[in-house]
Amino acid sequence: MTTAILECISTLSISAQQLRRFPKLLESGLLKKMPSTVKDSDVPKLFREPYIQSGYRPTDQDWKYYFLSLFQKHNESVNVWTHLLVALAVLLRFRAFVENEDFSWNTLSIPLVLYVLASLTYLTCSMLAHLLQSKSELAHYTFYFMDYVGVSTYQYGSALAHYYYSSHQAWYDILWPYFLPGAALLGWLSCVGCCYAKYRYRRPYPVERKVCQVVPSGLAYILDISPVVHRIIVCSMEDCSDRAIWFHFLQIIFFVISSYFFSCPVPEKFFPGGCDIIGHGHQIFHLFLGLCTLCQLEAVLLDYQARHEHFTTRYSPTLALYSCLSFFLHIICTALTAFYLRQKIKKKLTKKDF
Repeated sequence: MTTAILECISTLSISAQQLRRFPKLLESGLLKKMPSTVKDSDVPKLFREPYIQSGYRPTDQDWKYYFLSLFQKHNESVNVWTHLLVALAVLLRFRAFVENEDFSWNTLSIPLVLYVLASLTYLTCSMLAHLLQSKSELAHYTFYFMDYVGVSTYQYGSALAHYYYSSHQAWYDILWPYFLPGAALLGWLSCVGCCYAKYRYRRPYPVERKVCQVVPSGLAYILDISPVVHRIIVCSMEDCSDRAIWFHFLQIIFFVISSYFFSCPVPEKFFPGGCDIIGHGHQIFHLFLGLCTLCQLEAVLLDYQARHEHFTTRYSPTLALYSCLSFFLHIICTALTAFYLRQKIKKKLTKKDF
């Protein structure tokens, strides 16, 4: 648990250092030539966020501008950097684990590798969405649809890791036939709900939009986390000293906190215009979701090390391989769904232009 806290503090320290460098970067000749950020009234309604009044990047610029805005101070800067730094932390932690621990590239390790790949996928997709979505209306929809595919991928990757490494035998005996099919279905519905809500509703958003986003994603999380919750309960009843339990507990706490800030526009609701660059709810959501991912990774790595016998006695290599192949089928299904709605959006935007 101490290691996880130190790692989290280290990540936050790096993030703070990057934010302190923004003024120096803004003074450079390259960034002086870039367009300044604008107020909410200067961008289309699609790009405006509630209670965020400034710090928007102008639309219809060259792609180079949006990539270079990684080093510009705007209202998406923290959203981009938090997930960029967490992705780097995940990659470095897994690399250290592979180099220093008893790790073999075999059937036993495939769910772990897929989980790490899923984590990097959602972090990268989220980072790109917040970095590049301001280019145009079509880019906005395209990159956020891609973000939803990344989230769904992470959900199913987490389900695989929890199923193979973190589940207790009593949970497994009851739910093993239903868990992975249910996780795949709910993960896909989560992507469908988020993409459809983005496609269907316009600002000011009605409550139905949030329902479409939160309900399927919430159901997917409840199922995906069920083996972990069951194991925490069993451990508390048995007074066990399993180190991974603390990290699993922390990942749940951080996820619940992040969910609150995803669902509610606070604190910017109480300080309109005061949290434009740093401190608004979606940034806090990113921060706690990143901490959730780091704690989850540490828990899964500990389970992978300590619970080999559960894997070898429960699962045949062939069935485990097929289950892992379903990970890529899941990505294909969610990507096709996002692409379909993206094409419908493209047609709408084309008609609007004419």
